[in-house]
Amino acid sequence: MPINLNLIVIRTLNMEQTVSFYQDLVLIFNKERHGNGPEHYACEFGSFVFEIYPSQSRQIDATTRIGFNVDNIERIIEKLWLRKAQVVTEPTVSILGKRAVLEDPDGRKVELVEALKK
Repeated sequence: MPINLNLIVIRTLNMEQTVSFYQDLVLIFNKERHGNGPEHYACEFGSFVFEIYPSQSRQIDATTRIGFNVDNIERIIEKLWLRKAQVVTEPTVSILGKRAVLEDPDGRKVELVEALKK
């Protein structure tokens, strides 16, 4: 049986700001709460779930890097610039497609890749 990634959970100190950042990537979140756990946000892509939880500490591990395939990298970056998002690497073309790296509000690197048109 092949292995498939089905869940990524990140934690944040500022829920609304972080959720808004990822919504600008065209992700659609729902508020959830499981039992007595904290209220959080979840986004599903087929069988994959991406969740944003409030942090239990004052420190965030910003070493996590997350990557997304997107349809219009320039439009997304333009939206994120309005939020004053940090662009680490401007969009450049490679064999993978058009690629850029940004930082989310907690400092995690977020890689965006747009497939090249054939």
